[in-house]
Amino acid sequence: MSATPLRVGLVGYGLAGSVFHAPLIATTEGLALDTVVTSNPERQRQARAEHPGVRAVAGTDELLARAADLDLVVIASPNKTHVPLATAALKAGLPVVVDKPIASTAAEARELAALAEERGLLLSVFQNRRWDNDFLTLRRLLAEGELGDVWRFESRFERWRPQLKGGWRESGDPAEIGGLLYDLGSHVVDQALVLFGPVTQVYAESDVRRPGAETDDDTFIALTHASGVRSHLYASATTAQLGPRFRVLGSKAGYVKYGLDPQEAALREGQRPDSAAEWGTEPESLWGRVGSGDSPLTGGGRVEPTLPGDYPAYYAAVAKALLDGGPNPVTALEAAAALDVLEAARRSARDGVAVAL
Repeated sequence: MSATPLRVGLVGYGLAGSVFHAPLIATTEGLALDTVVTSNPERQRQARAEHPGVRAVAGTDELLARAADLDLVVIASPNKTHVPLATAALKAGLPVVVDKPIASTAAEARELAALAEERGLLLSVFQNRRWDNDFLTLRRLLAEGELGDVWRFESRFERWRPQLKGGWRESGDPAEIGGLLYDLGSHVVDQALVLFGPVTQVYAESDVRRPGAETDDDTFIALTHASGVRSHLYASATTAQLGPRFRVLGSKAGYVKYGLDPQEAALREGQRPDSAAEWGTEPESLWGRVGSGDSPLTGGGRVEPTLPGDYPAYYAAVAKALLDGGPNPVTALEAAAALDVLEAARRSARDGVAVAL
């Protein structure tokens, strides 16, 4: 890689920007956090304190006016701004990383992909949970044939949050692109597509459970893959008893894994990948099990060590793509395929029917 790091402008310094993107950018070889865009004065002070030397500006116009001084723009602002800001950055001649979901529709995602291709620029989507510890472990098990032919994939991203937090993510305004279908659903659908390929049919149930809630907070999605695998995906803020993160059933064995990847919690606590000796690792008590004919909760099967999670790998791949011509870690067209599924799920839940793709 070049000795001179790429200068990165980060749009948004809320949860996504301050907890995920800024720390990962700042600790990636080949990247340097140059500018943070936030109109909130308190967040501007926070950005300067957490990343000494960073510029903090109030608007994207100020950022793009300095396009010649930047090498990459990362968009971590509210969902409804993703398409217009990515469009503006690409038209300014800058490669772009966009937090998920890249857009509200697959058509918008494909339009952005076409614009990036026309301009010869990188457009990548931050699907960080492709680098979760359990997902990496499952991919290894599948690659090694440990489970045989997979018949059913169950994936749960469940929480117990009976009280509303407020904010745009819980808004019922369609323009905000809120709700769990597009939030956590973006992760579980993306993972299912990466593992088991294209989908031919989608069925979904989406509910608003909490008093005062305006958008879905309890969603189930059933996918039929062209490969024959069936995926059952759960995204919920109203789960009083949490199920396994993964339950994967194959012709030889199954894999069951409880607990969430520890990287988000570590980032929220202020830990950084470059200062943590065992980044992304979890205690053995949380390791999953592989086996057949018995329950993992009663000791069935063998303990399967969980690989370390590796969120830093995403930005390392972005840097390599820009500096050395490496592959885009997550393309806009991959994100569009996930949005095809999410749009079908929304129609299915609304009409109470399975939707063919």
